[in-house]
Amino acid sequence: MTDKRGMKETQMTRRNRWMQAALGLALALVAVPALAQPAAPAPTVDPASIAALNSMSAYLRTLKTFQVEAVTATDEVLEDGQLVKYSGKTNIVAQFPNKLLADVTSDRNERQYVYDGKTFTLLARRVGYYATVPAPPTVRELADVLLAKYDIEVPLSDLFLWGAPGWNSGAITSAMDMGPGEVLGTTCQHYAFRQEGADWQVWIQKGDFPLPRKLVITTTDDPARPQHTAVYLWNLAPSVNDAAFTFTPPSGARKIVLADVGK
Repeated sequence: MTDKRGMKETQMTRRNRWMQAALGLALALVAVPALAQPAAPAPTVDPASIAALNSMSAYLRTLKTFQVEAVTATDEVLEDGQLVKYSGKTNIVAQFPNKLLADVTSDRNERQYVYDGKTFTLLARRVGYYATVPAPPTVRELADVLLAKYDIEVPLSDLFLWGAPGWNSGAITSAMDMGPGEVLGTTCQHYAFRQEGADWQVWIQKGDFPLPRKLVITTTDDPARPQHTAVYLWNLAPSVNDAAFTFTPPSGARKIVLADVGK
């Protein structure tokens, strides 16, 4: 028979062995890396999606006169990182290569942009100020000059940049066909693209008129990932003449100087 002392020593020996085994397992778990997770699939650029984007872009550049209305929603990141969303409506009449009229109404302001091929005028309706500056000879050049010189973005600027000189799809690092979709009753194909600083999606109308019907842009180099969304309604045969692109100051409006951000 084993005496009490021997039983006690046996129990302590077993306990020590369990503790050593548990400690060894713990050390092994620390020393051995976690099970490898499946690697994220490498971004792929679907050639058919790029072809659809290029086809849409080329078609936009064939439009000589058009009207487009857009309902927009835009996120703004506050200083503390909180996102707030502003809604708006934009109505544009364009006559290529050198005429543009845009009316923009949002929660924050009300603006009119008038370009006649020689001058550009910006009217702030709610405060009653306007400014006029010399302008380059095309809408495409106007978009570049306004952004670089005055930090002003032409409303719905993507519509004027796709397919224009200097634009290409080479910066896209991922392109996917997300399948069919519908925007305001129009049958579309939904595509998702990625490039440095932005993920974006576009719904392109199916058929002979590959118009963009919806655009969603997500800024990816901001931790808050703000989004801009625009839903488009097109009129490809608007009734318009040169008088539509002539600016007449509203009664009581005051002329000011447009600040050159470069200076």
